[in-house]
Amino acid sequence: MDVKDDMVVHIDGSQGEGGGQVLRTSLALSVLTGKPFVMERIRAGRKKPGLARQHMMCVEAAAAISGAEVEGNGLGSQSLRFQPGTVQPGDFHFDIGTAGSTTLVLQTLLMPLLLADEGSLLTIEGGTHNPMAPPFEFIRDTFLPQLRAMGARVEVTCERPGFYPAGGGRLSVEITPARALKAYEMLDRGALIRVTAASLLSLLPDVIAERELAVVRRKLKLPEDGQITRIDTAKGPGNAVLITIEHEHIVEVVTAVGEKSVSAERVATGAAREAQGYLQHGAPVGEHLADQLLLPMAVGGGGRFRTGPLTEHTRTNMRTIEAFVDAKFETTQVDAHVWEIAVTRMQAGK
Repeated sequence: MDVKDDMVVHIDGSQGEGGGQVLRTSLALSVLTGKPFVMERIRAGRKKPGLARQHMMCVEAAAAISGAEVEGNGLGSQSLRFQPGTVQPGDFHFDIGTAGSTTLVLQTLLMPLLLADEGSLLTIEGGTHNPMAPPFEFIRDTFLPQLRAMGARVEVTCERPGFYPAGGGRLSVEITPARALKAYEMLDRGALIRVTAASLLSLLPDVIAERELAVVRRKLKLPEDGQITRIDTAKGPGNAVLITIEHEHIVEVVTAVGEKSVSAERVATGAAREAQGYLQHGAPVGEHLADQLLLPMAVGGGGRFRTGPLTEHTRTNMRTIEAFVDAKFETTQVDAHVWEIAVTRMQAGK
């Protein structure tokens, strides 16, 4: 790999939050801008540092759509060198081979393919409902509607759910190219329309869902109902609690994924507390959506939105984006619980 060192973006993979988001954002922006990067100390502070299989698939997928040259994409590797070629839209199939998150692979590929010259079709196999990753419903109901407000046309279908540890889920994604993304503004969530709760179950007894929904109803003071969705197509057992909070201008999906040896009550309590936090702070953009809006705003028309207390995850994503593009992030504390993030493109089209 022969690249002049002054052309390479150098990223410390342990900076800030120090997780896989640093890698995914770097891959997306490297492919989008054509800038090669070197990343050291990847996930250095994690219990199992370095690249896991789902991170390796993100690298492999980014390389596949851009004809990149890659060094260091191995299990446990803490050093990676990535030199992209030109984005080549088309039909792609990626199988993580584990229950690794399909939505995080999508997060890596979406912006480069969205701003390409032609459309693309993606099929991604792995997990669709994972701890520490956005579930399919969040992508469909929370993130993509806001991306469409910027002018994007993306459709995602969950052909088969996949839960940890069996995996086997499959997402289908249709991406229509957008020449540019419009400025985005979301300062007010509008009036509350409804709050609903659901529990997804695969190869597990209904009593688990009943216990979860009872906790959510009690903590959020919801009516005596709640949807239990049995999934017959998943490859293994699994469970997820979904709380959908619908306002006039935005929908927030809060999720907790069931894990072995974690009680139904504990799973539901985690989801209910996050939902309570969102309802109480009053800002339209939840903490996970805030992370995902930064990249399209930075390579699009900029804009501003209001969110709850800033997380280290969000701050780290800002710093990573700034390493690749001339985007300026301004954060202003509006009140004790609400922050406004403004994104300005300093050099459009870079």
